[in-house]
Amino acid sequence: MIEQLAQYHPALPDIAVILILLLAAWLAYWFTSRFLLVAVRSLAKRSAQTWDDALINNGVGAKLAQLVPVFIIYTGVDLLPSVEHWVEALILNVTSAYMIVVVVITITAVLSAVNDIYESNPRARQRPIKGFIQLLQLVVMIVGGLLFIAALLDRSPVLLLGGFGAMTAVLLLVFKDTLLSLVASVQLTAQDMVRVGDWIEVPQFGADGDVVDVELHTVKVQNWDKTITTIPTHRLISDSFKNWRGMSASGGRRIKRALHLDASSIHFMSEEEVDRSKRFLLLEEYLAGKEGELSEYNRELADATEAEQDATVNMRRLTNIGTFRAYAWRYLKQHPQIHQHMTLMVRQLPPGPQGVPIELYCFTTTTAWGEYEDIQADIFDHLLAIVPEFGLRLFQQPAGTEFSVRQL
Repeated sequence: MIEQLAQYHPALPDIAVILILLLAAWLAYWFTSRFLLVAVRSLAKRSAQTWDDALINNGVGAKLAQLVPVFIIYTGVDLLPSVEHWVEALILNVTSAYMIVVVVITITAVLSAVNDIYESNPRARQRPIKGFIQLLQLVVMIVGGLLFIAALLDRSPVLLLGGFGAMTAVLLLVFKDTLLSLVASVQLTAQDMVRVGDWIEVPQFGADGDVVDVELHTVKVQNWDKTITTIPTHRLISDSFKNWRGMSASGGRRIKRALHLDASSIHFMSEEEVDRSKRFLLLEEYLAGKEGELSEYNRELADATEAEQDATVNMRRLTNIGTFRAYAWRYLKQHPQIHQHMTLMVRQLPPGPQGVPIELYCFTTTTAWGEYEDIQADIFDHLLAIVPEFGLRLFQQPAGTEFSVRQL
C-alpha cells in the first residue's frame, strides 16, 4: 500500500506513516488515560494503604501516561521510508528531550508523594523532610536540564558538564540563597530547632504564631491574627528567635505579673490588725509562727537592753505588706490550677515611681492560651479585691476627674 502511494507522489508514503504514528500515539494515550489510569485510581481507593493514594494525588500516573505517545513516535520514526536523515535526527532529539522532561516531572511528583506519605507519620512534626525533598527535586531538575539540552543538541552530557564547570562562580552566585537554605535546613533539622506546630516569635519579621510549613527556602508562620509571615530559612540561623515549644512540653505556663502598692499605705500592724488578720485561714500557720519568732526576738532584745525595753522602735513587728505577701504565696500554694512542682514565689521588687511592686512568679497547670488567661485573671481579681483588707492601697496615677473633684 505504501508503494502504491509513492506512484502518486513521493511524499505521500511519509505523510501516511506520520498520520498513522500520530493516530496510534493518540489512541495509546486515550486508552492509557481513560482506562488504565481510571482502573489504577479505583484500585488505589479500595486499597487500605496510603502510599498509593499519595502517588495518585500527586499525579504520578497522569504524568507517566504522557510517555506512551512520545515513545510510540520515537520508535516509529524508523518506519518512515524516505525521510531525510536530519529530519529523523531532529524528531528523535525532540522526542528524547520531551521524554526527559516527563521523567523529571514524574520523579519530582514521586518525591512530593514521598513527603506526603512521611507527613502522615506523627514523627514528621519533629523531623520534617520537606526541605530535603525540595533539594532533591532541585537536583533532579538541574540534571534533567543538562540531559534535556544534551538531547536537543545531540551531544554528550559530559561535555556540557565540563562547560558548566567553568561557570562555577556564576552558579554559586545564582544559587547562593539555595545553598544557604540547604545549610540552614540541615542545622534546623539536626538540632531540632523548629518543628511544624511550634509557636515561635521572630521580631525582625513581625512573626508571632505557629509554624505551618518548613520548606527548603522558607518557613511559614501563621500569626495569631491569622496572617502568614514567610521567613527565609537561613535567617532563622543567622538571627535569633524564640521558640515556645519548651513551655508547651513542660505542661506549665509562667505567670509573671506584679501588683503595685502605694508606699504611703505600708505600716506596722497594730494588735487589732493582727487579730483581724487571724480571720484568714491561709494565715493561721504564718501568724502563729511569726508571732512566736518575733516574741522570742523581742524578749532577747529586752533582756539585753533593759533601758529600752519599752521602745517600740527597737522591736520587730509584723507589717501589712509582709502579711499580704505571705497571704498571696499561700493562696497560690493551695490554688488547684497552679503547678506546685515548678517555681512558685511572691517577691518584692525594688520600689520606684510606680510604688512598691509585689510580683507573682508561678506556673499554671495548663499551657492553653485561653485557659491560662482565665486563671491569671481570676488570681489577680481576688488579690486586687482583697488588698484593702490589709490596710494597703494600690498605686494608681491620678486621673483628671480626681483633680476636678478635689478642686470642687
